[in-house]
Amino acid sequence: MKESRRDSLKKIATGITIGALGFTAKSYARIIGANERLNLAVIGIRGQGFGHIRRWAGLSKTENVLLKTICDIDTRLFDERVAKAAELQGQAPATEYDLRRIFDDKDIDAVSIATPNHWHALATIWACQAGKHVYVEKPSCHNVWEGRKMVEAARKYNRIVQVGFQNRSINNVRKAIQFLHDGGIGEVYMARGTCFKPRDSFGMAPDSQPPEGVHYDLWVGPAEFFPYNEKKFHYNWHWHWATGNGDTGNQGPHQFDIARWGLNKQTHPVRVQSMGGYFKFGDVCSQETPNTQMSVFEYADGKILEFETRGLYTNGEADLEVKIGNLFYGTEGWMEINGSKWKTFMGRKNEPGPSSDDPAAEGEALGYLAAPGGGGHYRNFLSAIRSGKRSDLTCDIEEGHISSCLPHFANVAYRLGRELRIDPDQERFMNDPKANKLLSRAYRPPYVVPKEV
Repeated sequence: MKESRRDSLKKIATGITIGALGFTAKSYARIIGANERLNLAVIGIRGQGFGHIRRWAGLSKTENVLLKTICDIDTRLFDERVAKAAELQGQAPATEYDLRRIFDDKDIDAVSIATPNHWHALATIWACQAGKHVYVEKPSCHNVWEGRKMVEAARKYNRIVQVGFQNRSINNVRKAIQFLHDGGIGEVYMARGTCFKPRDSFGMAPDSQPPEGVHYDLWVGPAEFFPYNEKKFHYNWHWHWATGNGDTGNQGPHQFDIARWGLNKQTHPVRVQSMGGYFKFGDVCSQETPNTQMSVFEYADGKILEFETRGLYTNGEADLEVKIGNLFYGTEGWMEINGSKWKTFMGRKNEPGPSSDDPAAEGEALGYLAAPGGGGHYRNFLSAIRSGKRSDLTCDIEEGHISSCLPHFANVAYRLGRELRIDPDQERFMNDPKANKLLSRAYRPPYVVPKEV
């Protein structure tokens, strides 16, 4: 049987010599070099997934990638997405509704996952087992336990797995974090993340039959089965515990990640408190997750990470009117980050310090390292695949998992209504079976996240 291109690449990766495979130096360079086309698939093509389609297809000519296939359980989306991809890359992608067919395709090198949160882990694990590299949206997982299984799968199958914390590849944000790590505002003792994003009621509806063209059982996947309801389906899945994690676990993970990054913490905190509620719309909306939530974490050295979700009407914070962003407090001053802009203020008089507008920040004076791949999170992923070095990733799955655990820990504390102690090494709560039960879930066959990946 003829050996596939993927099998050849695997042999090279495991150390078999070029001569043993019968390759010339020229053909070897073609197979693993920058000129080798990477075939991609996008799984989950609505919302953020449509953005993935535009990104990958838009990179087709400059980065030598091809969006080969798009996949979604809602086949009604196919025509528009196929047309847009064909417009951008000059070739129409194939379509599939069952992600397992994507993993069966030996010509697909990598997958880009933008499904609802409850599918992130199993899709990533299946992809790694099938030899695919993975770009997976935030939060990396729906719960803490399955996130660790994703890390184990990436390592076991030696796959490049990038989590969609795009701020890690934005030069100005990287410069800001480097400034913090270099002591620019002294010792950073507290980080704050904000998610101030007004959300109106999306209402209620009775259970009904899924629309024609929707493969609903596959959409429910790993979750316990529940009847189709339009208010729990497209996008609204974010606000129900079976499939989403609320805004603290939706927009929030981006700013949780920056907060932890700025604190320079590579471990979990040791305790968490979280409180809040669903205000104003409780009697006219099926939302289960809070629209207002305050979470506070403490690390072993006493440093603090605060996070606040405000889903109604609010002011911004600090000089930049930060609503979706971060603030850091140090022994010599403080910093605010709003998108890719940042400012610092020093001392008791709040005198302006270095900022993203400074000429020095435009150059290399801060000593930061630009993201491999020429900028941008998607290019960074492609660069790491081609180099074969997960160290080239700006947000490897381990990094993304640690940040994703923060909103998950917070949501458990919120749901139980009490402070929880965390064992950072075990990724569990201490002496608390009820809380630990919420770190995982019962999986519905055949969509089971395995204990041994």
